[in-house]
Amino acid sequence: MSTAATFTRDGLSLALHDGGGSGAPFVFQHGLCGSAAQTAEVVPELARIRSLTLESRGHGASDAGDPAQFSIATFTDDVAALITERGLVPAIVGGISMGAAIGMRLASLHPEAVRALVIARPAWVTAPAPVNTRMYGEVGELLAKHRPDEARHLFLASDTARRLAVAAPDNLASLTGFFERTPLDVTAQLLTRIARDGPGVTPLQLAGIACPVLIIGHQQDLAHPFAACQELAQLIRHARLVEITPKARDKAAYVSDFKAALAAFLKDVLDGKAR
Repeated sequence: MSTAATFTRDGLSLALHDGGGSGAPFVFQHGLCGSAAQTAEVVPELARIRSLTLESRGHGASDAGDPAQFSIATFTDDVAALITERGLVPAIVGGISMGAAIGMRLASLHPEAVRALVIARPAWVTAPAPVNTRMYGEVGELLAKHRPDEARHLFLASDTARRLAVAAPDNLASLTGFFERTPLDVTAQLLTRIARDGPGVTPLQLAGIACPVLIIGHQQDLAHPFAACQELAQLIRHARLVEITPKARDKAAYVSDFKAALAAFLKDVLDGKAR
């Protein structure tokens, strides 16, 4: 069972969810406008692992601070500071979507702090503002300009929403939920700023990642295209790519597959069998 604590950085109180124990630290980060509940859903309970999630600025129970600081770089620096200050080096790191970008940046810029890397449902490869993140920017801009109910109505009438309803209903459900997320101004800033952002790493840096890497993805996900998983698997040496059941098709199977992929990889890392 995870316990909630705080980690203070730049005068901000950031919520830290710590599974405790003496196992190997596994710092697994949530996606954009998500929280530790998102990671808790898919991380297997393993006695040999100490699971941690630091809720990024403006997420979950963490302070937002200055919205101008909302960036993948800032969020990565916060995680790097946590790992260093709490004596977690080297940690297994990674995350889902935005959390995956945080993990990639951390492994690229601070390889000494990373024992292994998990990239789950990545929205970015290296370039900032890829086409697939524009939907988040659309929602953020609508929230910045209109009342939540009006913004939601305008989005559901858009070409983006109609396309998602057919091709990726889980993406549509997630985006629709943002119109009820509070505080609304923080949500709008997060969506618009992170949609334009990127991990800030190069293909050469990704190719230089030497630790074991697991990439998890699935089809029916326009926000996190499986093609991004495949491209990353080509760029990163020895990366293990696992395709799981789409969340939109079967949520229970998605969670089960996700946990199984993580459990197998973590066991191999701890046993020294992961490449």
